[in-house]
Amino acid sequence: MEEFFVVLTRIFTDWGYLGLFLSALVAGSILPFSSEAVLAVLLGLGLDPWLLLLSASAGNTLGGMSCYWIGRQGRREWISRYLRIDEAQIARASRFLEGRGALFAFFAFLPYVGEAIAIVLGLMRGNAWIAAGAMFAGKALRYLVVLAAVRGVAGLF
Repeated sequence: MEEFFVVLTRIFTDWGYLGLFLSALVAGSILPFSSEAVLAVLLGLGLDPWLLLLSASAGNTLGGMSCYWIGRQGRREWISRYLRIDEAQIARASRFLEGRGALFAFFAFLPYVGEAIAIVLGLMRGNAWIAAGAMFAGKALRYLVVLAAVRGVAGLF
């Protein structure tokens, strides 16, 4: 399985900005993938950091909004069965997000809980446009930090 991810990363890297967009889309969805490796390689190859930031943020936001859409369908039994999220966890997350609104989608960049945040916001029928904007801002900030870290580490050598 690890070999599959190596090959997939190589394909995404070969496709440049589009490959980064697609890798970030996959990473933002419920599928496991790390777009940061693709981002780091492309930065090392000399691609424009601002276009990398835009490609990664847009793709990851679209992937995150796919999680929102899953929640928006309102099929809690699908979420429990296929995504292995317990009904009690959904209820706890709903109580936590209640009253906080779609702006909480900013935190959808967080590992492990980001997808759950987006799914629960969809279940709660949070404003999709506000959720997408807040999600884009959070994900762009995360990729900006990754770019700065990669560039900083690369500058040491």
